Amino acid sequence: MTGRIFIDKQSPKAYHALVQTSEAVRATAAEAGLGRIVVELVNLRVSQLNGCASCLDVHTRASLRAGEDTRRLGVLAAWRDTGLFTPLERAALALAEATTLPADAAAQEAAYADARAVLTDDQISAVIWVAVTINAFNRVSVLSKHPVH
Repeated sequence: MTGRIFIDKQSPKAYHALVQTSEAVRATAAEAGLGRIVVELVNLRVSQLNGCASCLDVHTRASLRAGEDTRRLGVLAAWRDTGLFTPLERAALALAEATTLPADAAAQEAAYADARAVLTDDQISAVIWVAVTINAFNRVSVLSKHPVH
């Protein structure tokens, strides 16, 4: 026993609101032309940065179901050092990292400038919303110490 409560179970109305937000964000991303793989790459990279094992498990499986390649998943933590990701994916990943680590103002400005060169305004907004939402889920899981089954 960890002494932690599962805040999603303790406060189900709040958690349900977060799930509804996530569903709206997925729809927004699809409407902006971002495929499921891009969304899952953002979910995974943010979860890596936050050390959320539960979300990494969920979104690795979701990525594979969406058709993602295991090789790319294996190098995602070092995406900048590979040629395996498209310019759109690279822009989304950099923007997701800047959203997750907002204290690095220089990285945030660089990521936003790179995103402007590749992504539409709708796509930039969608990527930021995906990153914001998975950051929230990461906090729920990390602070609740959700297990990986």
